[in-house]
Amino acid sequence: MQPVTLNAADVSHWVSRLWWPMLRVGGFVLAAPVASETVIPTFVKIVMSLSLAFLMAPLVQIPAALSIFSGAGVLAAVQEILIGVAIGMVVQLTFEALTFAGQTISLSMGLGFATLVDPQRGANTTVLGQMFMIFGILTYLAINGHLVLLGALAESFHTLPIAAAHIDRNFFLSVALWGARVFETGLLIALPAVIALVIVNLALGVVTRAAPQLNLFGIGFTITLMCGFFVLIVGLDGVMAGVSSLINSALDAAADLVRAPAVAH
Repeated sequence: MQPVTLNAADVSHWVSRLWWPMLRVGGFVLAAPVASETVIPTFVKIVMSLSLAFLMAPLVQIPAALSIFSGAGVLAAVQEILIGVAIGMVVQLTFEALTFAGQTISLSMGLGFATLVDPQRGANTTVLGQMFMIFGILTYLAINGHLVLLGALAESFHTLPIAAAHIDRNFFLSVALWGARVFETGLLIALPAVIALVIVNLALGVVTRAAPQLNLFGIGFTITLMCGFFVLIVGLDGVMAGVSSLINSALDAAADLVRAPAVAH
C-alpha cells in the first residue's frame, strides 16, 4: 500500500479551490432571506457556507496565476463578497418592502403603537409589518424560492467567473434601481387599504363638522380599526397575489443579475 504524501502545493491548491467559492457563498449567506436571520447561530451559518462552497467548488474555474495573498487576490476577494451580497440582497429587499407596506397600513388604521420586537433587525416593527413579513417568507419557501436563489448563485460562477467578472457601477446601479422598484411595488400593495382608510377618515371629519358634540376620539379609533381589518380581510387574496408576484419578480431579477454580460475582455 502506497503511503499518502502531502506537499505544500497540494494543500495550497485545495485551500484555493474552497476559498474563492467560500467568499461568494459567505456574502450570499450574509444577505439572503432566511439564511441571514440573526436568530440562526453564527456557527450554523459558517457550516452552511462551507457546505455550499464545497458543493459548488467543482463549478468554479480559478485562474492559475491568482494568489490569495497578492494584491489582485485581495481585490478579487472583495469582489466575490460583493457579488454574493448583491445576489442575496436583491431578494432580501422584497421582504423589506413588505414590512414597509405593513407599516404604512398600520399607521393609517391607528396601529402604529402596536409593535413587536423583530428578532432579525433587533428593532420594533408594527404587527402588520410582521404579518406581511411572515406572508412573504411562507410564500418564498412554498415556491422553493431558496432553491431558485441557490441556482442563481451556482450559475453566477459561470457568468461571473472568479477574478474575471467586470463589476462596475452599472452592476450596483441595477441593484439600487431594483430596490426602488420593490418599494414602489410594496406601496402599491398597501395602497388599496390606505385609500379606503383615508376615505373613512374623511367621512369621520365630515361627521365631526356636522355634529361637533360627537366625541370623535371615542368612536373614531374604533371605526378606523374595524374598517382597516375589514379591508384587509376582503382584500387578502389581492394582497397574497401581490406578495407572490413581488417575490417571483425578485427571483427573476436575481437571475437576470447573474446573467448580465459582466465578463471582462
